[in-house]
Amino acid sequence: MTLNRRKFLQVSGGSLAAASMTGCFEPKATPSNPINKLKPMTENVVPISLEERQSRIEKARRLMAENNIAALYLEPGSSLFYYTGIRWGRSERMMAAVLPARGEIAYICPKFEEERLRELILFGNDVRPWEENESPYKRVADIFKDRGISTGTIGIEETVRFFLFDGIRKQAPYLQFANADPVTIPCRSIKSPAEIALMQTAMDITIEAYKACVAMLKEGMSQAQFRSNSQAAHQALGVQGGIGIQMGKYTAFPHGSKEQTYLKEGDVVLMDGGCSVEGYRSDISRTIVFGEPTQRQRDIWNLEKEAQEAAFKAAQVGTPCEDVDAAARKVITDAGFGPDYKVPGLPHRTGHGIGLDGHEWTNLVRGNKTPLAPGMCFSNEPMIAIYGEFGIRLEDCMYITENGPKFFTKPSVAVDQPFG
Repeated sequence: MTLNRRKFLQVSGGSLAAASMTGCFEPKATPSNPINKLKPMTENVVPISLEERQSRIEKARRLMAENNIAALYLEPGSSLFYYTGIRWGRSERMMAAVLPARGEIAYICPKFEEERLRELILFGNDVRPWEENESPYKRVADIFKDRGISTGTIGIEETVRFFLFDGIRKQAPYLQFANADPVTIPCRSIKSPAEIALMQTAMDITIEAYKACVAMLKEGMSQAQFRSNSQAAHQALGVQGGIGIQMGKYTAFPHGSKEQTYLKEGDVVLMDGGCSVEGYRSDISRTIVFGEPTQRQRDIWNLEKEAQEAAFKAAQVGTPCEDVDAAARKVITDAGFGPDYKVPGLPHRTGHGIGLDGHEWTNLVRGNKTPLAPGMCFSNEPMIAIYGEFGIRLEDCMYITENGPKFFTKPSVAVDQPFG
């Protein structure tokens, strides 16, 4: 079927302009598949140094002393990687690290994994292997005893699975156990220049993937096709990543619908995704209209833009996190939406922390009085959801400097200029 209609085309500089065309949505004056022109962007990536990881361990020990925590128990995940640099998949078999306030770090692993673990260890040399018929919990308790921890509190990292915690406390009933958040959150929520540089690369890569994928939008495209394109684009740029997409009325669902949809003229298109570089995440959303926007779509898009700008301006050093959420929410409620979390309106917090996890502490949400400090990183995404009609979300991540907030990526300028 021949299609004659006005559609958005990618033009130089990253903006979208309305133009007449016949057939598919393709970038102007570029090959039909712009992914072919993408090149890896990871050549200058600098991993976190051993010295920085050692400084993280020393900070954790200072915080343990301040909070009367004798040791941290860490299983595989972002916190283990943060302190030790070890990546390890989770299974029913315990692999873990014990970081004491005083003394050498120690590791627990299945005996048949010992040599692999020793290849990965950057700090310490104390490995306590356990055979398949032995108790890993006794190995943990032995580490406590060997570090002189016969009383006191053990900090359990927040993502540790219950069966592991339960086994340890039964093996060491003479100890107390508490959440390790007073140690891990102050460490991880303040990013170093090296961390911010890695996040910047991840954000830059995802923006380039977006540009290629938006240029490939076409009538009848499915969500699966778009996501496949986004994965290929990120791979061409040197990383693993992807971008999800929602279309039409389902853009009002913050995380999408189970319904499979296909792109058609006039649809609002909400895209959300990212990648990781050395473990550090990007998280970006863009919303456009496939075709000529209606005045209603333009008005709501512009209101969303205003709310995002209000949140950014409010994100000053020393400002409570909740005030950033309040600033964005006021713009939306003043326009007649809400109030609070009611829809039509802003149904969720304005932003979340980001780093080694796509969502991590701390959040831009009502009730969070944590003051903003240099090094904190957040998403800024005060969505407007109108069920049965559409939703608009613009998401750019920002980091706090001594002089205030700074975006990692250039925010969208207009509904037809998603790349600043």
